[in-house]
Amino acid sequence: MADLRHLRAAGVSLVLDLTGGTLPRVLHWGADLGPDPDLESLRLLSLRQPIGNSVDGHVEVSVLPEQSAGWLGTPGLVGHREGADFSVALRVTGVEGSGDGVVVRAVDETAGLGAEVLVELLPSGVVRQRARVTNTGDSVFTVDALNLALPVPAEAVELLDFSGHHLRERAPQRTRFTQGLRVRENRTGRTGYDTAYVLAAGTEGFANRRGEVWAVHTAWSGNHRTFAERTFHAVSLLGSGELLLAGEGRLAPGAVYESPWQYGSYGAAGLDSVSARFHGFLRSRPGHPTSPRPVVVNTWEAVYFDHDLDRLKALADAAAEVGAERFVLDDGWFGSRRDDKRGLGDWYVSDEVWPDGLGPIVSHVTGLGLQFGLWVEPEMINEDSELARAHPDWIMATGGRLPRAARQQQVLDLTKAYDYILERLDSLLSEYDIAYLKWDHNRDLVEAGHQPGGQAGVRAQTLAVYRLLDELRARHPGVEIESCSSGGGRIDLEILQRTDRVWTSDCIDALERQRIQRWTNLLIPLELMGSHVGDGRSHTTDRLHKLDFRAGTALFGHFGIESDLTRVSAEDRARLTEWVGLYKSLRGLLHTGVSVHGDHPDPAIEVHGVVAGDGSDAVYAVVAHGTSEIYPTGAVRLPGLAADREYHVRPLAPGDVPDGNAHHWGNPLPWWTPEGVRVGGRALEVMGVQAPVLYPERLVLIRATAV
Repeated sequence: MADLRHLRAAGVSLVLDLTGGTLPRVLHWGADLGPDPDLESLRLLSLRQPIGNSVDGHVEVSVLPEQSAGWLGTPGLVGHREGADFSVALRVTGVEGSGDGVVVRAVDETAGLGAEVLVELLPSGVVRQRARVTNTGDSVFTVDALNLALPVPAEAVELLDFSGHHLRERAPQRTRFTQGLRVRENRTGRTGYDTAYVLAAGTEGFANRRGEVWAVHTAWSGNHRTFAERTFHAVSLLGSGELLLAGEGRLAPGAVYESPWQYGSYGAAGLDSVSARFHGFLRSRPGHPTSPRPVVVNTWEAVYFDHDLDRLKALADAAAEVGAERFVLDDGWFGSRRDDKRGLGDWYVSDEVWPDGLGPIVSHVTGLGLQFGLWVEPEMINEDSELARAHPDWIMATGGRLPRAARQQQVLDLTKAYDYILERLDSLLSEYDIAYLKWDHNRDLVEAGHQPGGQAGVRAQTLAVYRLLDELRARHPGVEIESCSSGGGRIDLEILQRTDRVWTSDCIDALERQRIQRWTNLLIPLELMGSHVGDGRSHTTDRLHKLDFRAGTALFGHFGIESDLTRVSAEDRARLTEWVGLYKSLRGLLHTGVSVHGDHPDPAIEVHGVVAGDGSDAVYAVVAHGTSEIYPTGAVRLPGLAADREYHVRPLAPGDVPDGNAHHWGNPLPWWTPEGVRVGGRALEVMGVQAPVLYPERLVLIRATAV
């Protein structure tokens, strides 16, 4: 019944051992083994000598590790039936091919459980797996955890994951991969700022373009757990699953619990090769955005809650003048929402601010040839709202008391308010010509339970959000939706099955954004990353930046503007128009090409860019985060080009002049002209090019086109 399976795709091999009637074990996940390896020999070679183990014989560690097999690390299935059946021994009853993978079915008749594990190797080379558990007994079985795991070799000696907070999302942190358990738990009820995001294990000193790397991501928008575990028995695992609150996993007889998808990406040549697989998977989806990503103007930092029709018309006029293609009306258009203390939940257009409805601003915007977008926050509620007064039991709570407010708001229980929210959003999308929803989510789910009993409700809330988004997309398939969560607090591969881009961070400070966008790009491609040009003085950090640095940073993403353009000088508006034009000319490359990041030795200098899939074209940014260790800046390598092709390399306007003064660094570089130079791709990656002097918080752009 069981056997050995070899799955191959895009330079990756996944070898599954299904012998012995137990759940699948991964014998190899990594570099391609070729078309016809002797799988039985590989199995024999992978068996460890059983010395000092917890049980006699070999300890088999499956993708759903079991203590019954002798594994005393983190179990795959944690649960019980009123204290009994705490350990399972699942025996395989069937194995079926499933496109790019296998479906394995198993039972434990003693524990009264059935299980199904799906393991796939997708065409991009990404491994994807999930598990289902069915209660086949005649009493309640409680699932406390369902953790899937992928093994990594002993050569993986370093770990990379992420921390962060509001305005500083996805900050990388490195640790050694030592014996023991490193666990990252997220209990915020959303994907979270302080989440592992991607957990990567790699060879010594792995970097953007060097070293072998194995990485996992948990595709879930609620509570979750990610871990790395290494034992003295030479087992190393990367694992993850949903973090279930008390009682959320109670299964009545016949009920099923399904884990989130776990995604794994192997890279033979550093983090960029890991990213390429994740990006390839996302771009292969049927619903992935393929139309040119429109230039966005969002009103939030321009007007905040000051919704005056004439002012907004003038802002839309200015947006059209600089070349914007989408105009988004942010918070403040509904109910009593004149500030952030009231009105959430009352999703009716405010008679006070918009006596004639949204029609006048929608028609003005669309009359300019722009799409109209609207901000909503359907999962939250202010206690000072008509909805809260009418349905106080719709506020998520533990029972008997409300959680402490955050941002003057509470969480709306979508398991109760689903029909109301669906009707309101459906009505708005039907009445007005709305092409885009900025879907926000501005607080953590603290003590999020269902009234009146107070049962934990984060899992049910997460599933209700998915169901709501799915239904709205089915009714309005042309409407795009952005996942915003106080900026970048809800970015994962499951929310991206239902949304068309993410708001990378509420921080639009270009210096902070350089790092935030770089590490967001580790998982998702640029076309899904909202990236805007803010005011000269950042609203979140008070730091002052020149326009070219702000626009050059926003270029590498889904470009937009978050500024009161009516107050921008004529000179800067003209310059911004140039940047908008550059984005439009490059977005075909930026949003289909391969993201690349150099490994420059100077921590003050960063090189990143995008190379066309066929190697025919590339654009790079050379960025100075601070003062360089050397003066002038020195040579920078241009990664990712075809080694056997010749390229026309030249500075790219308007990013060719970091300060608006072509000679501010003294004598210009000999090659820094529109004519540029011609040189081979191998030389550009090995020798690089001399870059102009860059003062801190400046950047320049370089274009390389095959000739």
